Amino acid sequence: MECLFCNIIKGDIPSYKVYEDETAYAFLDINPCSKGHTVVVPKTHYENFTEMPAEEAAGLFATVRMIARLVEDAVSADGSNIGLNNKPAAGQAVPHVHVHIIPRFEGDGGGSMHSIVSIPGAGDDLEEMAELLVME
Repeated sequence: MECLFCNIIKGDIPSYKVYEDETAYAFLDINPCSKGHTVVVPKTHYENFTEMPAEEAAGLFATVRMIARLVEDAVSADGSNIGLNNKPAAGQAVPHVHVHIIPRFEGDGGGSMHSIVSIPGAGDDLEEMAELLVME
């Protein structure tokens, strides 16, 4: 199966590249949520973030941090949302790990990460949930 982002990285599909190194590629989102909306992808193909080796995930987020500062400065943003959709149930439309940097501006009408989904009762059993998630 052809991967859209792999083809962008290879140059087979044009993009508005803002950064590239040996492990990552960053480009402007073709359907931006705000001015400067940038996508950062690892050059190695991974469908889901949870499949990536820890070292590569750390490297990707070091690049995301650097690009986020660049984007915020370039568009004089007041902040940014930085995130990824992991697997189709979470809204991942392209099966290649990618991180969105969405510049935010005071009064832009957008919400926080808490505005993505709100499931009634999700916090009813926090103690039980913590026990399931604790790593020893």
